[in-house]
Amino acid sequence: METMRDGVSAIQQSRPRNARTGAVRAAALGRTAAVVLLALWAVLGTLAAQAMAVGTGDQVVKVFVVPDPAQDGGVPATLQSVASSTLGDAGRAGEIFDLNRGLAQADGAVLTSEDEQLHPGWILRLPQDAAGPDVKLARDTASQGGSSAPSVGGGTNTTVGGSAAVTIPLPAAIAAAVAVLLALVTVGIVGRRRVRAASAVMGHAVRRLGGGVGRRRRLAARRAVSQRFAADAGTVRRAYAAVAGISSTGAIPGRPVHALRVDEAGVTAWLAPGDAPGAPWAPLDGAHGTRWRRAAAHSHEPRTTDSRACLVRVGVDADGEAVLYDLSRLDGVLSVTGDYSVARDVVHGLLEEVARSRPGTPVTVLHSSDHRPPLELPAGLQPVVRVEQQGEPVRDASREERGTVRGAAARRPVKGLVVMAGTPTEREATELAALCGPGGAGWTGLVCGEVGGAHWRWRAEADGVVDIPVLGIRLTVPA
Repeated sequence: METMRDGVSAIQQSRPRNARTGAVRAAALGRTAAVVLLALWAVLGTLAAQAMAVGTGDQVVKVFVVPDPAQDGGVPATLQSVASSTLGDAGRAGEIFDLNRGLAQADGAVLTSEDEQLHPGWILRLPQDAAGPDVKLARDTASQGGSSAPSVGGGTNTTVGGSAAVTIPLPAAIAAAVAVLLALVTVGIVGRRRVRAASAVMGHAVRRLGGGVGRRRRLAARRAVSQRFAADAGTVRRAYAAVAGISSTGAIPGRPVHALRVDEAGVTAWLAPGDAPGAPWAPLDGAHGTRWRRAAAHSHEPRTTDSRACLVRVGVDADGEAVLYDLSRLDGVLSVTGDYSVARDVVHGLLEEVARSRPGTPVTVLHSSDHRPPLELPAGLQPVVRVEQQGEPVRDASREERGTVRGAAARRPVKGLVVMAGTPTEREATELAALCGPGGAGWTGLVCGEVGGAHWRWRAEADGVVDIPVLGIRLTVPA
């Protein structure tokens, strides 16, 4: 057994070493292949240069081959037309005449005047600045001497007697093309890592561009939610009516509601487990669930309202419907963590909702030691500089009953709000507890940061969404 274990251990230990050896060999083979390709490229480039330089004293010149009038629209070529098509100026015909005067052509004729008729097949030398589709490259073989008649050889060779010219051979062109292709392949092999890095950078840039468009689109949607909340008072009124209806029904009257979803078809309410509001409310998660639904057809205006409730719209769900939360269920402090910018939007949105539904609510702003800029209070709220402790906060009997939704929190009517735009230090947390904690001044805290001991913790995300884990919902918050 010991031998077997030792053998297995040896095999397992050898695998990483073999893998590293294989990687080293692969890298060495890649470098060897690159060197071989570079050498082959150099050899082919030399052969191409030699093929292009066949003959002695060769020099590349530009020439014009006189076409057959039958293949050129029936118009015979003249020195003026050649100068116009290759030099762009018919007046430079004299320069072409000077370069070709006295040179024997393939048919034995010699150009003697500028007005002489050009014969099909004649090869005329051109100035070096000639350009155009009719201009061809050739070799100047004037150093070979002689004044043989111009002739057109087989393949691609064209020779001019006296001052001869030969076009670039086909093998040389092929060799040059192959050399270029091999160079590209070599660059691809040697620089594959750089190519991958460049592709990664480009992909990152594309993702950033797409991400910017998405952020602007989400921000526009969140601003539209803010405008909708500011103009819509009916949703909050229907939510308060639903809360009053639930408080007046069920086995235990006065049972509070944690959150509501209000839409055209009806209202969904989040209650504590075991709280059954009775007809016309129907359970969505079973008789012992936390969500209950009432159709809009069964809605009615209650005779009384729940004065302890403080309903605020947190945001909209995936269907675009508003979800409201009762701030009296916070029992102290709401801690909004995650993306700081969105967390500020969450708290600011709650303040705007309180200003609309409960104008004149006192608010005190605590400054954090991390130098975060304080939140601006919406119009309608009453700023308070100093809060004096006024005895034990109000609590009810539901404190002793725990549930999935309620947790350890109890209900506390919203007496005032304490706002902090940052994670509190130990000293600041003590000050916050004196205002919002058990035995404190009985106020409700809204903090953009982590607060130890907070009964409710929401998490803000960079895409403008806040996650409320206890309720199991994710909402797009206004901006």
